[in-house]
Amino acid sequence: MAVRILGIETSCDETSAGVVEDGCHILSNVVASQVELHARYGGIVPEVASRQHVLQVVPVIRRALEEACLSPNQLDAVAVVHGPGLAGSLLVGVNAAKALALAAGRPLVAVNHLEAHIYASWLYGHQPDVEVGFPLLCLVVSGGHTDMFLMEGHGRYRLLGRTRDDAAGEAFDKAARVLGLGYPGGPSIQRTALGARGTERLPRAWLEGTRDFSFSGLKTALLRRAQSLGLYPQPCEGEGGEDMVRELAAAFQESVVEVLVTKTLGAALDLGVRGVVLGGGVMANDRLRELFRERATLPLFVAPPALCTDNGAMVAASGYYRLSLGRRSDLALDVVPDARVG
Repeated sequence: MAVRILGIETSCDETSAGVVEDGCHILSNVVASQVELHARYGGIVPEVASRQHVLQVVPVIRRALEEACLSPNQLDAVAVVHGPGLAGSLLVGVNAAKALALAAGRPLVAVNHLEAHIYASWLYGHQPDVEVGFPLLCLVVSGGHTDMFLMEGHGRYRLLGRTRDDAAGEAFDKAARVLGLGYPGGPSIQRTALGARGTERLPRAWLEGTRDFSFSGLKTALLRRAQSLGLYPQPCEGEGGEDMVRELAAAFQESVVEVLVTKTLGAALDLGVRGVVLGGGVMANDRLRELFRERATLPLFVAPPALCTDNGAMVAASGYYRLSLGRRSDLALDVVPDARVG
């Protein structure tokens, strides 16, 4: 009999709910973005984000159920992200999930946000555990995290490496600010880098002997180069200035992408995994996806860009596997802003 789970995601600045059947079939996936709201500030304002979640969470859940043609009583469980993320934002989703689970008499399942990004790769017609089996190497690259895991089975992870400073998405945002580009930084830099000749090159932080990442030094190198070219703190106007910004955007993007791809695929080969699973908002970057596909010699699983960013369907998929392991929560569930995978 089919198992249908509602997933609720409010860890940062997207309010989302989705219904997934048997951990892999999307029945609905509704996302209310706050990008335009935060763009005026050049970044996410936590208090603004949590207030917006309060306004959006009930309409989003209602629409997700309507699109799935289900009532709350027809669900098998309610899954919700309880961390990591912004405390105020997480509280909105967790409390909404508690209320719905209690009212419908359905199990409540706590989901880790990073694990949910991994399970996005189960939602586009592939099931890595069935197609290639475990172990899998997983890379989650987002605005707040750059983490590499060995996935030995459902619910069984070993942290292999993580960023020592800025996450890749955070670095993109800061780089875009230096170059006078818009928020969010990843898409802005990707668009600006198109057509670059490749005349600029920025350093790569390899951190030899580890599987960790670092992007703070790259960000500083970009800042100093922009200053030397007269692009910062005030952007240089005119065609020459636009060309220089384009070259720097492309150089920054290439530095981030090359490190992520090289270290991830190197670790996959060293550990003898059966496949590589990629997730997180930064994985929507076209150049990153392209280079992974060019260099991968193992089966590669990466969801479409729309499923790489925060969404309720990935939470529901993760909730399905956690429920199958008997991992349920009670109404005392609280948020854990710095939650670890495991």
